[in-house]
Parts: sequence; C-alpha cells; structure tokens
Amino acid sequence: MAQYVISVLGTAEKIRVLAADSTRMSSQLLAEALAQDRQFEVTGTEPKGSSILEAVAQKKPHVVLVSAALEESATQGFDLTRQVSASYPQTRVVLLMDTSSRSGVVEAFRCGAQGVFSRTESSKTLAKCISNVHQGQVWASNEELRYLLDAFRDSEPMKLVDSRGETLLSKREQDVVRCVAEGLSNREIASRLKLTEHTVKNYLFRIFDKLGVSSRVEVVLYVFRLRKDLAA
Repeated sequence: MAQYVISVLGTAEKIRVLAADSTRMSSQLLAEALAQDRQFEVTGTEPKGSSILEAVAQKKPHVVLVSAALEESATQGFDLTRQVSASYPQTRVVLLMDTSSRSGVVEAFRCGAQGVFSRTESSKTLAKCISNVHQGQVWASNEELRYLLDAFRDSEPMKLVDSRGETLLSKREQDVVRCVAEGLSNREIASRLKLTEHTVKNYLFRIFDKLGVSSRVEVVLYVFRLRKDLAA
C-alpha cells in the first residue's frame, strides 16, 4: 500500500489530500488517474498504517482519501477514519469502497467519514468528491444516502429535553450545531461565533455527549431531523 499527498489547485488555496489505497499498485494507478488533471500534484509516503497518521500530522491535509481495506486489515480503513476524525477534526475523510453495502456505508459515517466513494466511479467524479468534501459537504450517492437515513430513522429517537424537561442544547450549542451543519471547520466556527478553537472543541464534546453521537456527520443528520426546532 502506498499513500500520496495530492494538492488540488483552487482559486483561493490548494486542497491538500492524503490518499491511501489498498495496495501499492492500486495507489499508483489512483495517483496516475488523478495526475491526468493538471490541478493535481502527487507525492508519496511510506506504505504503513502508522505512517498514514504520521503523514496527516506532518502534512496537515484538508482531506484524507483512504481505502476501507488496507494491507494490514480488511477493515483498517474504518479504524483509521475514526482515529483521524478524533485526532484531527479539521481534516475530512473520504472512504474508498469496493461495494456500497448498507452496513459499510453506515459504519463509515459512524466512524467520522464525510464521504464514501465507490471505485466504479470516474476520476473526474473523484475530483468533484474531494472538492465538495473539502467545502464541508457530505458525499454519498442517492442509494448510500438512503442507507444512512434509514439507519438514522431506525435508531433510538434523540432526546430533545433532559430529565427536568429543559431544552437539551443551550442556545450557544445550537449555534455551533448550525455551523457544523454548514460544513464549517472548528477555526471557521470560532471566527464566526467569536470564540477560541479550544472553546469550540469543548462545545462539540458536550454536544456529542448530549446527543449521543460520535461524529460531525451525525450532528448534520440531527439537524436534518430536527431542522424546524433548530430554525426556531
């Protein structure tokens, strides 16, 4: 397995992407496909799972593009997604999948992925996926989104009030939730709400705990489900 750092030239800044496919050969083919677009610049790193996290820390990519199956484990990509999401909340993750099973798609988003991408799609579509996820959007096909919404619908209802009947989220926490739903990073949320990034992180930890969720994507789905309440 080989990983590559890809820079996508945008109008304002380069989108730094760390991509790790399942094998060295497939990683090379992925890099070559992306290199067909002259906006991409590709460099390589060591092909080990631990090296991916090290590369994220050093390169500070905006987006990590990782295979669900890596050479050390058929499910290592999910574990890596969880680690990146927990340790580097500013970095967004797209999971590459051979097949879009309901369980796989749901698990990907539960681990903190902002997008899932099927290998059957074109390199042009992959470039669009990277760009959209970088902008804060959730990337999934209509079928994959149905998997996610069905799983969310079938889950236990989220609490709106605490044991005393009081509103679960404070007004400030609702402000943070709205910003997350817009795809803003912690730094952007801090700037908009005139808070420190540390304070934003603390708000997010409390929000996750109160809502019983573990990722920003689940917060977005919370907004989808309760949009009328949050708009009040």
